[in-house]
Amino acid sequence: MSLEDVKAYFRPFNRDKDIIELQLSSATVDLAAEHLHVEPERIAKTLAFRGENKEGAMLVVTAGDARIDNKKFRKTFGFKAHMLSADETLDLVGHAIGGVCPFAVKHDWPVYMDESLKRFKTVFPACGSSNSAIELTIDELYSYGKGKAWVDVCKDWPEVEKEG
Repeated sequence: MSLEDVKAYFRPFNRDKDIIELQLSSATVDLAAEHLHVEPERIAKTLAFRGENKEGAMLVVTAGDARIDNKKFRKTFGFKAHMLSADETLDLVGHAIGGVCPFAVKHDWPVYMDESLKRFKTVFPACGSSNSAIELTIDELYSYGKGKAWVDVCKDWPEVEKEG
């Protein structure tokens, strides 16, 4: 049902028809990149964390090759990074692991976009299922994903300009 929610979310923007539905799973960065024929780093992965005071949730969208840096996360948000379990993610965010995205989220949780995404003109976030995606510019991702702020909470990605 989550894919249908995301389609409905994009309908007012006339972007619901731009959602790519794959025949095969795109539940991991590598699978998504392979099936979409793009570099893995251009897959925009959405990670769900326990919110401040261990209640609720928050989402961080990163480039496919970036990993959360616990020190940067703590410095930025003031608390330790605790990823939600698969059940918690589905319950609080409304999307199952492999399809988590910042669109049609179950509650109005804060969404942060990591600086690692700014290397690209376009990226491919999931759309609520383990076999869907949409190509968006960075500005569209921030806007449609209701970004609260740009943050620098990742490591292991090359800080060089790339075209996409």
